Amino acid sequence: MSTDYSIDPALVTWDEVIPGGAYWSRVIKRGTTLRLIAPEGSRGVAMLCYNADNPIERYNAADTAKIQFNAFLKKGMLLYSDMGRVLFSITEDTAGLHDTLGGCSNLTTNAKYGEGDFKNSRDNFLLALTKRNLGKKDIMPNLNLFTRIAVEPNGNLVWADQTAQPGDFIDLRAEMNVLAVLSNCPHPLDPSPTYDPKPMRAIVWNAPVPAADDLCRTGNPEAVRGFQNTDAYLGQLV
Repeated sequence: MSTDYSIDPALVTWDEVIPGGAYWSRVIKRGTTLRLIAPEGSRGVAMLCYNADNPIERYNAADTAKIQFNAFLKKGMLLYSDMGRVLFSITEDTAGLHDTLGGCSNLTTNAKYGEGDFKNSRDNFLLALTKRNLGKKDIMPNLNLFTRIAVEPNGNLVWADQTAQPGDFIDLRAEMNVLAVLSNCPHPLDPSPTYDPKPMRAIVWNAPVPAADDLCRTGNPEAVRGFQNTDAYLGQLV
C-alpha cells in the first residue's frame, strides 16, 4: 500500500528550487520542517547547519555518528550539535542514503571534470556563510544527503553507487532555530566524469507538534538525553 507523503499547501511557508551547482541557506524555525526533494534524483547535496541564535554551536558529524552508532543516517535519527543538543530530527526519509563521513567537494576533487566553471561545495559554503557573517573557520565536516559511501577494512572511503532516485526526499524537523546551508554539488567521491547536478526542491512547512511517542524523541536513551539537553537550553531562552 502506498503512503501519502503530500503536504497540505496551507502549511507551506517556503517553496523554492535549488539549481544544480547552486548554494542555498535559510533559517528553519523551531517546529517547522525542511523537506528536501530530489525530483530528478541526486548524486549528493552537502549540508552544514548551525544554531541560528548562536552560530558558535553547530552540527557535529563525529558526535552524530558516535551517539547513534551509525555514520549513515535515516528516518528516526538526529543531527546533533557540538554541545550535545539536537538541531534536526529526520522525521521522514525515502532515500536512506545520507553519510557523515565523505566531506565536501572542492577545486581538487572537481579536477576530474576537466576545464570549466564547475561549482564545488567548499566554495559554495564560503559564499553562503559570508552572507551570514560567518567564514572559513565556521566550515566543519558536513553531512552529505542522498548518497551512500562504504568504508573498506583499511579505512578507505569508497563510492557505493547508491544515490537518491527521482522523487526521493528527506524531512528535517528543526528542534531549535537552525541555519541550514546547502550546496547542490555532487559528492566528492562520485566517480562520474560528467558534472551534471540535478535541481533540488526545498519546502519549509509547519510540522505537527511531536506526539508523546515521537520516534525521533523516544527511539533510544541517547535521543532522550539529547532532547533533555535541548529542551533545557530552550527553556533558558524563554
